[in-house]
Amino acid sequence: MIPAADLPLWAALLIAFFLLIGAGLALIGSFGLYRLRNFYDRIHAPTLGTSWGTAGIILASVIYFSVVESRLVLHQLLIGVFVTATTPVTLILLSRAALYRDRVAGNPDVPLLHPLTTPLRTSSPENNPAAAHKNTDETKE
Repeated sequence: MIPAADLPLWAALLIAFFLLIGAGLALIGSFGLYRLRNFYDRIHAPTLGTSWGTAGIILASVIYFSVVESRLVLHQLLIGVFVTATTPVTLILLSRAALYRDRVAGNPDVPLLHPLTTPLRTSSPENNPAAAHKNTDETKE
């Protein structure tokens, strides 16, 4: 087993490169979490930073332990698989829960169902067919 101080130069540079890339991507994701204005904008940046940042750090770890132990070590890839599988699922669950909560509360900042359509206003009869039908029934009586 090779001590870390005796790593070949090519391995040390490659490990440092992937560590810096992974840490940089995680840092960019955390800045996105801090700087973006609302929940729906914020939720995307940290998930990408987590996934890609973890990938860079895992690659550095695979290279380091493969060089140190003089054999191919791929145990760290399981961490990458779990992070890659759980992060998007968590993103979807959090965003759907927030969307449901905000639509029930009548929050005007909720993203539209389709970006090319205008939001429905339930207060005016021309935009709500059920309300328009109810109003015409009341006027006939």
